[in-house]
Amino acid sequence: MALLRPYHQHLTSSSDLVTSYEATRAGFVSLALEKNRQATPLVQQARLLKAAASVINSPLDLLSIKDIEPALLVAAGISDKATGYLQPSDKQEAILALIRNYLEPQGESWVEELVYRFLLTRGDTLGGMMRNIAGVLAQRKTTRSIIAALTITGQSYQWLDTSTNRWVEKSMDDADIELRVRGLSWQKGEENRTLVYNIKVPSVNKNVDLCLFNGSPKDFATGKLSKVTYGMSELYIALGELKGGIDPAGADEHWKTAQSALNRIQRAFMEKAPSPYLFFIGAAIEKDMSNEIWQQLESGILTNAANLTSEAQVASICLWLCRL
Repeated sequence: MALLRPYHQHLTSSSDLVTSYEATRAGFVSLALEKNRQATPLVQQARLLKAAASVINSPLDLLSIKDIEPALLVAAGISDKATGYLQPSDKQEAILALIRNYLEPQGESWVEELVYRFLLTRGDTLGGMMRNIAGVLAQRKTTRSIIAALTITGQSYQWLDTSTNRWVEKSMDDADIELRVRGLSWQKGEENRTLVYNIKVPSVNKNVDLCLFNGSPKDFATGKLSKVTYGMSELYIALGELKGGIDPAGADEHWKTAQSALNRIQRAFMEKAPSPYLFFIGAAIEKDMSNEIWQQLESGILTNAANLTSEAQVASICLWLCRL
């Protein structure tokens, strides 16, 4: 009888890993919805800017409305980061250039031009935010699945709040905490388990998407303690790569990046005993890629893998993580 391995709980062959057309389509829809959600505040800001500008007679009068200066700088093409380096005179000059070169030449349509230019710069900011949104959504989904796995098995947990960098005890109302989670911690028998996202592992000298430690929140209570913990190779239980990009055209590139990271991890921990488990979770998995992943699973290079678009596979790999 063949030895059952963790991935056999949800995979029977490499074809199970392949992302279906329906899952790809649903993934693109999810990304579009998230883009619209994140764009909503920017659109509202543009509406308010239009309302403020519509009560004055000429573009030059904008200089007298001090409380919308930040929005005018955005319309002038000045990023929030660049604004911090400008003197008041520089800001005035930038706004005046916007008025003279772009608003006044538009005649009666100058308010619309102002709004368009505001949205142009804000849209670029949104584009930068969205470049990593697939990874953010993947982390949220994984987090929610781990929380579900802990909850159904009756395990309490703590979570690391991204905004405060503090550990918070599980509460009855845990809705939407995945939006703010940077780490999770729970008890495993007499030991503690802590999962932390996106940390630089010293022995690898690169960031790793998911790191599961034999350690408690107190080992990560401060930045100084965290660095000490990250440097203790014997505390690593499992390390994984999480790729949330759904576009099939980028699937191979995502896998190459993940595989390169996993190879670095394997080399870094080669002489450690025991070496941590390696796993991979990806949203866009094509046939050739699935064959490579399956071969690594069968040979023992990878301990587990799952397609992020499959609820059953994600649930299974998260249960496995919680049981390690």
